[in-house]
Amino acid sequence: MAGGVGTRFWPFSRTSKPKQFLDILGCGKSLLQLTYERFLEIIPKENIYVVSNKRYKELIEQQIPDISDDQMLLEPFQRNTAPCVAYASYKIASKNPEANIVVTPSDHAIFNDGKFLDTVKTALEISASGNKLVTIGIQPHRPETGYGYIQFVDEDSGDVKKVKTFTEKPELELAQKFLESGDFVWNAGLFVWKASSIVDAFEKYEADIASTFSEMYDAYYTTSENDRISEAYAQCKNISIDYAILEKAENVWVVLGNFGWSDLGAWDSIYDLREKNEDKNVLEGNITTYDVANCIINGSKDKLIVVEGLKDYLVADNGNALLICKRGNEQQMRAIVKDVKRLKGDEYL
Repeated sequence: MAGGVGTRFWPFSRTSKPKQFLDILGCGKSLLQLTYERFLEIIPKENIYVVSNKRYKELIEQQIPDISDDQMLLEPFQRNTAPCVAYASYKIASKNPEANIVVTPSDHAIFNDGKFLDTVKTALEISASGNKLVTIGIQPHRPETGYGYIQFVDEDSGDVKKVKTFTEKPELELAQKFLESGDFVWNAGLFVWKASSIVDAFEKYEADIASTFSEMYDAYYTTSENDRISEAYAQCKNISIDYAILEKAENVWVVLGNFGWSDLGAWDSIYDLREKNEDKNVLEGNITTYDVANCIINGSKDKLIVVEGLKDYLVADNGNALLICKRGNEQQMRAIVKDVKRLKGDEYL
């Protein structure tokens, strides 16, 4: 899944080139490229599909030159993750109903590929064994309020559990209780299932979406697919796969994972991950500081940035926009981007 616009990383993540196409980790490769290469270890390249907005077709072709047109599922507009998953799943099911599918965001960071792929293999074994929807949960190590949580039934000591409940981003006090209980994991948005299993789930819980994409069986892998998908998306509601299917289904399992993971949701994720200097600053670019601590300062090497007297701030300079704000307020960042659009126009987004 590579269709998001990454507004929380503005002004580096822009509508024209969102964060999945950027070298966020400073390793010389975009998050999309890292995700693609990671899965090449266990999946043939011809079986990897990228679902994204049609405006990003050229970016995908540039960053993954091996990918074919049939492997790019181009959405005409955003409709959240349920239509995205349905599109890919029904297309794959039209060729092989028993295909085992891994659904993954393209903009997350994985720091132990070996452990991650072992976890995915376990999930694939579970999903292949029957009509089971499998998610991968991350062992929590702090009371995080920015993630969803999965509660599991702790009947044994293994890493495969029956899912009991899903909870969207909780308040801090509730997140602390989840952490202390020991039977909650973070919802990483990683899912594994057979094509037939998820198609059955759509037919049971989201009949309108099921009807929309099943009516396209004669169009998948043909020249009419792009035109027909525009008609299909016009009929789809905006809904996540969690709300549409997973919170309703009774055949959901979770594999517990501990492989070093971050959803890279906002600038503070970068602060947590990147190397810091003696003043606890993360600096990227041509930067000079005086009495600055606990800051993220990011800019071009072509422009000197001099900062004095800031503590716990973000300074991000890119293109036609400079952002200076306090760190750690994700909701404020959303409001800033919304106001920039309203007051200044799309040219700054």
